[in-house]
Amino acid sequence: MILPVRAALVAATRAAATALLVAFFIGLIPADAHAWGRTGHYITGEIAQRHLSPEAAAHVERLLGETRLAVATVWMDQVRSTEPYRHTADWHWVTIPDGMRYEEAEHNPNGDVIEALERQIAALKSGRLTEDEERDALRMVIHMIGDMHQPLHVGTGEDRGGNDVRVQWLGRSSNLHRVWDTDMIESWGLTSTQFADALLIVDDATIAAWKQGGPRDWAHESVQYRANIYDLPENLELGWEYRNRNFHIVEKRLIQAGLRIAMVLNEVYGGR
Repeated sequence: MILPVRAALVAATRAAATALLVAFFIGLIPADAHAWGRTGHYITGEIAQRHLSPEAAAHVERLLGETRLAVATVWMDQVRSTEPYRHTADWHWVTIPDGMRYEEAEHNPNGDVIEALERQIAALKSGRLTEDEERDALRMVIHMIGDMHQPLHVGTGEDRGGNDVRVQWLGRSSNLHRVWDTDMIESWGLTSTQFADALLIVDDATIAAWKQGGPRDWAHESVQYRANIYDLPENLELGWEYRNRNFHIVEKRLIQAGLRIAMVLNEVYGGR
């Protein structure tokens, strides 16, 4: 069973003010959000780090140097607008219309998060990359696994993954994508490490069940949450009721993303 973050928040009440400031400085991203907010990606990296095999952990450390795995999860967002990586701009999301499977949907000729993730995992497993190529592929894989677990990165093709749905979040202007990327997570006022601590109370059987399937399965899991996400009040004013009704989805997807990052890296490096 997952220990709800609500319980962790009670335990962290005395530190909430400090944690909120930390989350503000390390966790906020612009309103035109591209992925899990920085804090969300950090959480997936913190969880993954704790589930790496010793062999995988050593290999990742050799590639990343002094950069922690959690911090490396946001690299792909940082470089997406630079010339060498501009071609990766569409690798953060995928369109799967309602009632379709990925195989049936029209595919972006520039690639998407499923196609790119499958290709980069295969490249890592090939063992034929230079060290620089391997480092890039690693940082892309850990980011894209996180992205596809944010349900609105598997969009319908109608509203840019909720970016076009303007809402009020706790009285301020936001959009539905940002609410799921960042707003709900940061409303608890916990740091990424505190979140990871709270979220990691999961039984072994559940962990084993979640370490199943691959990118296409994980993307289709995100599709299943659309009805919850788009169940909005007519005035589009979102707050505690919407958050409390949906936060279990955020919890689950963050944990699953972290566990699956570790699973993939253990498959790639566990035997080396």
